[in-house]
Amino acid sequence: MDDRLFRDAMGKFATGVTVLLTETEGKIHGMTANGFMSVSLDPKLVLISIGHKTKFLEKVSQSKTYTVNILAEDQEAYSRHFAGRPGEEAVEFETVAEQPVLRGAIAKIACEVVSEHVEGDHTLFIGKVVDLQLEDKDPLLFFGGQYRQLTELITIES
Repeated sequence: MDDRLFRDAMGKFATGVTVLLTETEGKIHGMTANGFMSVSLDPKLVLISIGHKTKFLEKVSQSKTYTVNILAEDQEAYSRHFAGRPGEEAVEFETVAEQPVLRGAIAKIACEVVSEHVEGDHTLFIGKVVDLQLEDKDPLLFFGGQYRQLTELITIES
């Protein structure tokens, strides 16, 4: 199967946009990712998928912690920054459970790694959620290789 066809097919699945963060030796490291999902309610577990060619993989393997920051519709610049295309805007960090998170993200989820699974060219990290914070904003979306936003449909009754 052609790699481009596979990537195009996967791009047909609309996702939210996350920035994953971890801290090692006093430095914050991050990457933009859409390989994220909820795994379990009891215990509360989430999964991130990290490619073997990324620098972030080694950092999470060292720290054994990560945060998932689900971006708000006005945070496209953060997505681009952590995808290797930094702009002029400064990145503003806060902490949840003593782990770095992005100010303004709609969900900030702090995790401790409980297991790692190598699958193909990625490693899956299962994280136990130790704390989280929520903000009431609309999400940044990604579909077909482009950033998108939610729009409300208005139904007119006749």
